[in-house]
Amino acid sequence: MFSYIHIALHILVPVAVAWFFFRAEWKKAALIMLAANLVDLDHLLADPVYDPNRCSINFHPLHKMLPISLYGAMMFLPWKPLRWLGIGLFIHMLLDALDCGI
Repeated sequence: MFSYIHIALHILVPVAVAWFFFRAEWKKAALIMLAANLVDLDHLLADPVYDPNRCSINFHPLHKMLPISLYGAMMFLPWKPLRWLGIGLFIHMLLDALDCGI
């Protein structure tokens, strides 16, 4: 049951952030932030691909600290689409960290 909540948060939180903070362009912002969920493609490199007890943070290549710090830096770029992508990636990592108990 908890995994359904986790997946729902990966959809609802970026949409809510886009709507509250980028109201004039919230649909574009939301789509780009939702596209950040594609970062989970790095789970395909793991064996097994899905393990409900595994923490993604610091396990999968795109969920390590160096990429996460780059996602954080992207949030301050002047070009809106890259900024929105950075926000979406950072939200994704925060939600994954919550799932890990970090």
